[in-house]
Formats: sequence, structure tokens, C-alpha cells
Amino acid sequence: MIKVKIKCYSQVKYALGKDEISLELEPETTTAELEELVREQARGQLEGISLRTAVNRVYVPEPVVVQDGDEIAFIPPVQGG
Repeated sequence: MIKVKIKCYSQVKYALGKDEISLELEPETTTAELEELVREQARGQLEGISLRTAVNRVYVPEPVVVQDGDEIAFIPPVQGG
């Protein structure tokens, strides 16, 4: 098992009720699989919202395999008011 930290911002934070989550995952888990897990935990509150993915504070355009100790962020579009 590997451990990763998920940073939650904006709609992700509100949907999950947390600003950070630590998870234990199977080795070879991808960011796409992790996003699916986060969306499931949000129980539909993230439906229709596109999320950008960052691993260790670097945006990744394609799914990548997460490593032990990685920090992953799912970042919704910027909103203003």
C-alpha cells in the first residue's frame, strides 16, 4: 500500500467537507482512478465540474501513476464574483 495526501479546494472542499484527505491506495493507482474515488465520495456534488489535476504542485495533463508520499490536488475552474 502507498499513502497519498489529497488537497481539496473550492467545490471539492465543500463537497467533501475537508480541505485535506490522506488515503492508502494500491500501488499503480492513477490520478484518474483517484479522481473517480473523490467524485464517488462527493456523492454527485462534483457532477459536471471539470477538475485539473496537480501532483506535487505540478499540473499533469494526462493521468499518471501516483507514488508513495505524493500530494495530489483536484482543482476546479477559478470562480470570481
